[in-house]
Amino acid sequence: MIVVKLGGSLFGTPELNAWMQILADYSKQTPIVVVPGGGPFADQVRLVDTQYNLKAESAHHMALLAMKQFGLLLADIEPKAKLISTNGEITSPLSIWLPDDSLVQEASLNHSWAVTSDSIALWLASKLSANNLLLIKRSQINTASIRKLIQTHVIDSAFSAIFASNKIDAKILHYQNFEHFDSFSQLRSLYLP
Repeated sequence: MIVVKLGGSLFGTPELNAWMQILADYSKQTPIVVVPGGGPFADQVRLVDTQYNLKAESAHHMALLAMKQFGLLLADIEPKAKLISTNGEITSPLSIWLPDDSLVQEASLNHSWAVTSDSIALWLASKLSANNLLLIKRSQINTASIRKLIQTHVIDSAFSAIFASNKIDAKILHYQNFEHFDSFSQLRSLYLP
């Protein structure tokens, strides 16, 4: 099984539809669970947080709801995908995971902006005992060093601690590099410094 985090920054790009088709096709070989980013829905939460100075727990919960909204959009783009929850059974080759309220109580995930959908995807990959985690990002990627990816704001600052305690084979791919998806196992794995 592969957990694929599909960045919310792909919203509004033609690549978003293309990725959903690629993932649907590839899931015929290996089950895929898609973790949605927050996209424009998370941007609205950030705006609200700026204007109202939300409690960290409130902003975190709202950001989880933003991921859920983006996930519903992805399911609309690819109707073959089945929606699953955190403790739901995976019964389809292609699943889209929707965060539920159980994550609000998850002590291993810091309830702050330090935890984004990247760290949540890593957490879920560990929970599902996935073989791989693939982060599909719009950011330029020049390294496999988690420390450097955090410093350049490609991934969130909580990722390294979660990675250290959940050794998953994690890789990262630029959203326009479709041709590398079939051979993503040959990409460099992310590593701690």
